[in-house]
Amino acid sequence: MTVAALSLFAGACAQAPAVPEGADAALTQGRDVWSARCATCHGPDGGGGTGPRLNNGQVLENFPDAEDQTTVVVQGRNNMPSFSSVLSDEEILAVVRYSREVLN
Repeated sequence: MTVAALSLFAGACAQAPAVPEGADAALTQGRDVWSARCATCHGPDGGGGTGPRLNNGQVLENFPDAEDQTTVVVQGRNNMPSFSSVLSDEEILAVVRYSREVLN
């Protein structure tokens, strides 16, 4: 198996960071949306891939205002597709919160 194939396999097996114990249900929903819709490009832990890195403070640096990040998720930008027809408003807000509160 090549190194690239091993890397893809390892990435596919990795899981999104856990939601802190006692966190509200929106963060759990955000983790589930992240795992299903975002991790493929941004990496399970937000470390990047075909999409930019969003963990370790990067999402807050790129989007100091959560509304700006939400707009990108809704409308898409560059190679990122719009998720307005795929995710509900509730799911979008949950995944934005998850990326800001858990991945960082």
